[in-house]
Amino acid sequence: MNSAVTPQNGAITLDLNIDRDSATPLYLQLAGGIEDAMRTDTLPPGSRLENELALSKRLGLSRPTVRQGIQELVDKGMLVRKRGVGTQVVQAPVNRQVALTSLYDDLRTAGKAPRTEVIEYRVGRPSAEAVDRLQLRPGEQVLDLIRVRYADGEPLAVMRNTIPERIAPSREALAASGLYACLREQGITTVLAHERIGATVADQEHAELLEEDIGAALLTMERKSFANDGTVVEYGYHVYRASRYSFEVTLVDS
Repeated sequence: MNSAVTPQNGAITLDLNIDRDSATPLYLQLAGGIEDAMRTDTLPPGSRLENELALSKRLGLSRPTVRQGIQELVDKGMLVRKRGVGTQVVQAPVNRQVALTSLYDDLRTAGKAPRTEVIEYRVGRPSAEAVDRLQLRPGEQVLDLIRVRYADGEPLAVMRNTIPERIAPSREALAASGLYACLREQGITTVLAHERIGATVADQEHAELLEEDIGAALLTMERKSFANDGTVVEYGYHVYRASRYSFEVTLVDS
């Protein structure tokens, strides 16, 4: 656990544990300690770290090691170096286990304040792709949905989903909660999903919605979800800010 002290110059001094007998490189231990402090809000957004020289002297690390550890977090978009200011915390990213869960629920679990803006809610005839993916019966309509999900007031993801109209939640319900929570209220439980994770760069539309530069790195996720009776309940294409979001996978040797 990290504790912190704020000196008179406004920089935060972290009490970090560095284990020189560990197989983990020292710079990664430093980066991990700083990252843990950000996730527990010991280092809140906008706070400033002590300078590299002071950090290296206090922890008994070389300046190149300290510089490499800080650069690790700069590259991940968690810290930023500002001339005349020093190294500042940008925003602790959302780290999400790859599991059959709702982003809305994951954000609440992570202590974030989720908010949803529904920018398109359209019920109509399905495309040929939607008929195939959702295994629709003749004459069935679908809900085409586009939402922007915010975390602590910052845009995090643009989510496009197509849902059979017969189970589609209301626009108001989707603005107030996650899609899976809305489906659960109807007695529909998702038990299986096929998911594909990829990457892209921001076009003009996604740059505007996610407040990123055109060409910025984005993560993508395609998902097709099934209910406990085998029916397809939705398929979606979600785009996430790579600077604020990551997927985490646990692998087991079989």
